[in-house]
Amino acid sequence: MPLPQGTHAFGPENGALAVRTGRTGAAAKAGHDLVIDVTAWRATLEVGEQISLVLDADATSLRVREGTGGMQALGDDDKVSIEQTIDDEVLKRQGIEFRSTAVQSGDGRLSVQGDLTLVGEMRPIAFELTVGPDGALGGSVVVKQTDWGIAPYSTLFGALKVADEVEVTIDAQSP
Repeated sequence: MPLPQGTHAFGPENGALAVRTGRTGAAAKAGHDLVIDVTAWRATLEVGEQISLVLDADATSLRVREGTGGMQALGDDDKVSIEQTIDDEVLKRQGIEFRSTAVQSGDGRLSVQGDLTLVGEMRPIAFELTVGPDGALGGSVVVKQTDWGIAPYSTLFGALKVADEVEVTIDAQSP
């Protein structure tokens, strides 16, 4: 189904934007795979003769929803510590921006190309989104942190690391 013409706005009130992390290293069993919600974000999909997509996210709005694996359960203090580390060391309190440069529509999918800015570094990225007949928008993209100059978080002298590749997912409903 083709997207209706016009402006489609997405954000926390009608969708979810999340980051999924993995773990590597000799002590990987001690760490957790995380699901982190982005709680302050806006995306605008403009559909006309051409299609464009813009997304802005507050890098300080990432909140740990869950942690799986690990030697012990992830507690509230652990979550707060992870969030602080993301703010101070990983994303350095800098905005997250995506601007499409080309969007192709077909077969209920959008093939999106554009520029993603993380910690002040802009790099090209491409991904696909599905468009449901009810206005649902969903998809994911793998972001390799080092491509943006981000050193994946590590502890225990590097024996436990966040995997370089993280998955960013979106699941939203057009109002």
